[in-house]
Amino acid sequence: MSTAIVRIVSELRSIVAAWRREGLRVAVVPTMGALHEGHLGLVRAALAKADRVIVTLFVNPKQFNNADDLAAYPRTEHDDAAKIAPVGAHILYAPDAADMYPQGFATTVSVSGVSEGLCGTFRPGHFDGVATVVTKLLLQTGADLAFFGEKDFQQLQIVRQLVRDLDIPVEIVACPTVREADGLAMSSRNTRLSLAERNRAPRLAEILVQTAKQVNSGESVGRALTDGREAILAAGFSKVEYLELRADGDLASIVTLDRPARLLVAAWLGQTRLIDNLQVPWPRPEAVHQAAA
Repeated sequence: MSTAIVRIVSELRSIVAAWRREGLRVAVVPTMGALHEGHLGLVRAALAKADRVIVTLFVNPKQFNNADDLAAYPRTEHDDAAKIAPVGAHILYAPDAADMYPQGFATTVSVSGVSEGLCGTFRPGHFDGVATVVTKLLLQTGADLAFFGEKDFQQLQIVRQLVRDLDIPVEIVACPTVREADGLAMSSRNTRLSLAERNRAPRLAEILVQTAKQVNSGESVGRALTDGREAILAAGFSKVEYLELRADGDLASIVTLDRPARLLVAAWLGQTRLIDNLQVPWPRPEAVHQAAA
C-alpha cells in the first residue's frame, strides 16, 4: 500500500470530506518526522480505532527556542513515507512552513497552568508553539481522534486542555511510551547520541524506576528526588534540568504521594537533551494491604 503525500490544506480537506460522505472515522497522528517505532506504534493504534489515518509531518519552527536545535532536527521525509506505507497510513500530510504560517500570521495559542514548570521553564515559548500548531493540525484534518505518546507527558496534558477549552470535537488518545530493549524511551533525538552516550542513556529510565520504588516504599518525596538527581549525574549526565513528582492529571507538584502521580525528568547527556516519565503506583502497596485487612 502506498501513502499519498498531501501538502495543501484545501486538498487535505477535500479528501477528508469525501471520507466523511462515506461515513468513515478519521484519526490523525501529529509528528515532526524522523519517525521511529514509537511513532509507528501510534499509527497502528490509530488504525485499530479509525477507518482512515493521517500522519502529519511538520518540523514546527514555533516550538524551537534555539535556532541551532531547529537546524539540527532531522528531516527525513522520504524515509518517513517509506516507514508508514507498510503500516497502512492513508495520508502523509507534510505542509510547508510558508503555508502553515503565511505572511501576516499573528495568532498564538497559549495554555496556562499545565504548561508551567518542567519543560515550560527550560524551553520558554515552546509550548505556545506546540499548542498553536496542534490546534491548526486538528482543525485542518478535522479528525475524530488524535494520537499522542505519553513520553511527552506535559505536552499531552496541554493538548488535552486546549481541546477542552476550545471545544475542538476530537478525542485525544494517549499511548504508552515505547522503549528500546534496554529501556531507553524512543526519541528522534536518540540518533544524536555517541556510542558511549547511547550506552549510558538507559540509566535515565532505570533511575526513574528506582526513584518510584523509593517513593512507594514510604521514603520522603524530597529525599527520593534528591537521590535520583544525584544518581543521574553519577551515571554520566552533565545536567539535570528537573526530576519532579507531579499529579497525573493537572501536573500539580506533589510533596506526599496521596494521589495518582508521575515522575518526570529532563537531563542532558553530552549535547542531547533527553526526557522521560514514569507513572508512580498509587495507593502504595502497603496502603492497599491495610485497607483490605
